[in-house]
Amino acid sequence: MSGLDIFAWIVLLVLVASTVFVVVFMAMWPGMVARRRGHPWAEAVSIGGWVTLFLGFVLWPIVLIWAYVDVPPRPSGTGRSREVAP
Repeated sequence: MSGLDIFAWIVLLVLVASTVFVVVFMAMWPGMVARRRGHPWAEAVSIGGWVTLFLGFVLWPIVLIWAYVDVPPRPSGTGRSREVAP
């Protein structure tokens, strides 16, 4: 093997490693955002990020948007509270 062949293999390995890193980071990103923001369904967002990895990242933008959208909290009371007029 010549020096050029070794350099080509090194470049190929760097490209493959960087591609794997980018794909794994993109799968992890929605889950990290959801956990950092305290999202109520952070685990579901994280799983959604990994599922889109196997679907070719088709729904990945939706999962990332979901990570940034917070659900408003439910009211603390179970029923409607009515104020009685005097």
